[in-house]
Amino acid sequence: MLSCDKALQYCSAEHFCPHCDTKLTCCETPPFHIGDGLGWGCEVMYICLSDECPVFANGWKQVDEVYGHSGTFRYMKLPDQKKGEIMMVGSSLAFTGSIVDPEQIKSQNKRYLAEKEATEKLETCVADKDISPAIYLITDEHAQLDSRKKACDLLVDLNDLTCIDPIRNYSFRNTDVEQRANMAIIELLAANFRKECPACAEIIKKQAKICQFCQKELG
Repeated sequence: MLSCDKALQYCSAEHFCPHCDTKLTCCETPPFHIGDGLGWGCEVMYICLSDECPVFANGWKQVDEVYGHSGTFRYMKLPDQKKGEIMMVGSSLAFTGSIVDPEQIKSQNKRYLAEKEATEKLETCVADKDISPAIYLITDEHAQLDSRKKACDLLVDLNDLTCIDPIRNYSFRNTDVEQRANMAIIELLAANFRKECPACAEIIKKQAKICQFCQKELG
């Protein structure tokens, strides 16, 4: 994945198609080079995605006559090339799914930095009595699995019942993390002589016969 800095650098560069003067779009390169099966040697390429470009518009007929199948051409240029070249494409949708979006990458980068910070704070969160890094990692599906499991294991040591609501209200995709977190909650409640009301889910005393919040009689 492109770093935020590189994405901004690539996208800020302006290149134009010599055939239609359209600004080229920054796209991630395909994993393999069509010609030799090797990589392109760079992370991005600049593509003319204009359907009005004569290279694209006139290419359909040429590909049909020469190669006998449906396809056309796009003008492309690699970052270190002074002059670009023509690339065959199978449809008008080619490369539209690999456009580099710097705003999206910046958003992903922010999430990565937040995960990194939370992982570092995990080492001292018990001593600091700070449950926030554990909650962040547990409820971040993109975080490293080992860090999420470690965060679950620290819940009992943190001994903070405020972790229950964010965990109970989170829709886990990883069932292993979900089970680990729920087991920690059970242990945490037992250590504090508390339980969850089956009717309103509020935390109440373990020995309670009537919920103080919803007045439900408990068996």
